[in-house]
Amino acid sequence: MMAVEHKGKKIKMLLIGGSAGSLKVILAMLPNLRSDLSFPILIILHRKPDPDSVLDVLLMNYSNSPVLEAGDKMVLQAGTIYLVPSDYHLLFENEQLVSLDCSEKLNYSRPSIDVSFQSAAQVFSDNLAAMLLSGANADGVEGLKYVKQRGGLLLVQDPETAEVSYMPQRALEHNTVDYVLKPHEMATFVNQFNR
Repeated sequence: MMAVEHKGKKIKMLLIGGSAGSLKVILAMLPNLRSDLSFPILIILHRKPDPDSVLDVLLMNYSNSPVLEAGDKMVLQAGTIYLVPSDYHLLFENEQLVSLDCSEKLNYSRPSIDVSFQSAAQVFSDNLAAMLLSGANADGVEGLKYVKQRGGLLLVQDPETAEVSYMPQRALEHNTVDYVLKPHEMATFVNQFNR
């Protein structure tokens, strides 16, 4: 695996988008992430609306860092992992402040990976890294294009390692991806962003 050379830019935000088959990858990555990351991580995961979801608790059990479900007007902190709540889109108001939105679904999804990727790209430009994992639809593919146009770093799960390869395969076909990663490489790669 190559060292991260992102034009000398500091990564201030990492977004991870995933759908079917991605939870297993996230659970494998979390225990190996540094606990002192110098940026927040935001996870946009397709799932059914469930007011009693305990997904954030599950993720916390695998993580060395705090895991919180993102809330409306929440201020994001470095070294914390945030999960977008089910049935809401998440938008960035600035580098720290996020808001939740319940407008119509995009790609049959809410939260939509495309919505958060595009919103973050507007705020973070080339200080953003976006990672797309396993999934059965094309959500995230357009968002990655926008991240790339703004100078951000594109990371995609190797489709051959994905439980459902459609999403990462579409990402590779429609974007100039910077790095294609296998699940066991992801945490080490992300840890290199730390400054």
